[in-house]
Amino acid sequence: MSKTAVVIGASRGIGLGLVRELASRGYSVLGTQRGSSDLDRAAASSDAIRAVQCDVTDSQSVENVRQALGGEPIDLLIVNAGVYGGREQALSDLTRDNVADIMMTNAVGPVQTALALLPSMKEGGTIGLMTSQMGSIDDSSGGANLYRMSKVSQNMLARSLFAHHTKERGVGVLSLHPGWVQTDMGGSNAPTSVDDSVRGLVDVLEAEAQPRHAFIAYDGRELPW
Repeated sequence: MSKTAVVIGASRGIGLGLVRELASRGYSVLGTQRGSSDLDRAAASSDAIRAVQCDVTDSQSVENVRQALGGEPIDLLIVNAGVYGGREQALSDLTRDNVADIMMTNAVGPVQTALALLPSMKEGGTIGLMTSQMGSIDDSSGGANLYRMSKVSQNMLARSLFAHHTKERGVGVLSLHPGWVQTDMGGSNAPTSVDDSVRGLVDVLEAEAQPRHAFIAYDGRELPW
């Protein structure tokens, strides 16, 4: 029986790596991008990969993803979209505009996207929301305030998504930490390769047996909130 995965935010880095890893494991994969990217080339070279445009802050473009599925049920939904928020992130740098922008992009938009696609999820499926260990209050050195607050908020909204929407449908929600990864955001000195991160993330998602909400790293460790 064929399996279907959707990766929101798959133009490069971890998202594109997830698309390729899932395709290699036999999934039919729909990946999204905001504009032309390496995802187009991946789709052109594999019958298992499709590319669709989507912006998690634009509800109509999210609806376009649902329509592109054509009623095809989703086994795994991974929402990877997000931004770091720039270098100016001290407490004194926080403004109405930069807080609102990163909260919509990193917290509200991803969870609302998952909610919009929930009707297409199979019972027993899993939603993965890409967060970060930097969103742990217990394990935090402070700093990077825009990014950290957006990930803390995403984690809270993910709990609400599970408790009030997905649990009754038998769909789990995992708040996923991909590790410190060698991407444009993580930098070349990061200790974890994209390949190692995405293999671990897919292993974690496929290992879920019962619907729950958990904060979990790519290597299977559960993280403190």
